[in-house]
Amino acid sequence: QVQLVESGGGLVQAGDSLRLSCAASGRTFSRYAMGWFRQAPGKEREFVATMGWSAGSTYYADSVKGRFTIARDNAKNAVYLQMSRLKPEDTAVYYCVAGPDSRLREAYEYDYWGQGTQVTVSS
Repeated sequence: QVQLVESGGGLVQAGDSLRLSCAASGRTFSRYAMGWFRQAPGKEREFVATMGWSAGSTYYADSVKGRFTIARDNAKNAVYLQMSRLKPEDTAVYYCVAGPDSRLREAYEYDYWGQGTQVTVSS
């Protein structure tokens, strides 16, 4: 069982940077792939980035590649999403997720979800 709590969302301007954090509880944190999904108003949840136990298994959506960086600290049971060069289309609720495999990109494939944190990018 893993509980996830996100933080770090907010209102920023286009071109700004923001870092999201996710604190996880549970002794088996390092066994899970961790990631981020997002959901904009009127749209389905979409894959953003995932990471396995190590940086060698890291995946990004094409829309954020080169701008977002996912990282995890297994000692702190934490995962982060550094977002740079933000665009208005990045506006969404961002969810931290935990699941069995970082290669998975569908929301239903992830077992654990945080409550979400709002990111709003103004133009």
